[in-house]
Amino acid sequence: MSHDHDHSAEAGRLDSLSRAFGIGIALNVAFAATEAAFGVHADSTALLADAAHNLSDVLGLVMAWGASTLARRVPSNRHTYGFRRATVLAALSNAVLLIAAVGAVAWEAIGRLHTPSNPQSTTMMWVAAAGVVVNATSALLFFRGSKTDANVRAAFLHLAADAAVSAGVVVAGAVLWKTGWRWLDPVTSLIVSAVILLGTWGLLRDAVHLALDGVPKHIEIEKVRAFLLALPDVEAVHDLHIWAMSTTEIALTAHLVMPWSSCPPAFLSGLEHELADRFGIVHVTVQIEPAGDKTCARGEVGAL
Repeated sequence: MSHDHDHSAEAGRLDSLSRAFGIGIALNVAFAATEAAFGVHADSTALLADAAHNLSDVLGLVMAWGASTLARRVPSNRHTYGFRRATVLAALSNAVLLIAAVGAVAWEAIGRLHTPSNPQSTTMMWVAAAGVVVNATSALLFFRGSKTDANVRAAFLHLAADAAVSAGVVVAGAVLWKTGWRWLDPVTSLIVSAVILLGTWGLLRDAVHLALDGVPKHIEIEKVRAFLLALPDVEAVHDLHIWAMSTTEIALTAHLVMPWSSCPPAFLSGLEHELADRFGIVHVTVQIEPAGDKTCARGEVGAL
């Protein structure tokens, strides 16, 4: 089937996304280094934990940026889909990286519960407040794309989680300043780690689902099947497969049982545009099978 997609619009989106990655990485590298230095100076586990988390975000942003760049490479004889799947792998890697970073922070915080340090509360508050601004600003760069792209959503969640961590440290610093409760620093790290873990679990689940060629969650396969069955002269649909080629592109293959005479080129072209408009499916491959044709070995009862 023909492919008449708006590649210029996609190129513009990717250029804008590339700029967002560049800005986000630069901001977070500078802030992570600054926060780590102040964390050592103030003897604050929460600040050091937040700095480590920011560093993991930098690595995550680099991976997501690299995957978005790879996705733009044209297909080749060795990689006929190009490198679109790199965005799915980056989202999966980011989720695993974020969970690992949370585990490291929680481990350090548990150790500090037994031997609480005496962090400088005012330094904690001011540095963490700066972190809220930096991470929230960086997250906003990816907010729009996070709704439709799991790779971008991974970057957005990393940065939004950092903003939440920093906000928690601000609160902990204020309470510590008023009360002198030294245990509050590691407890804050544990609470924030738990919140981040809950938010990351959904990303990990979605990324694994896409990596296993699962149907993207916003598509209901039975609605797609019903649409195909409602097409003129279509008697049956089988071998219907829908999967994510990348975190933004969806592919479909299907066998339609219908007369050859009902399948002019205009039918296939119109079907492709309808699937794109209704379901966001942009790569479509359809096999036509005349009614009564027994040559398809896959058309038995039970085949999707």
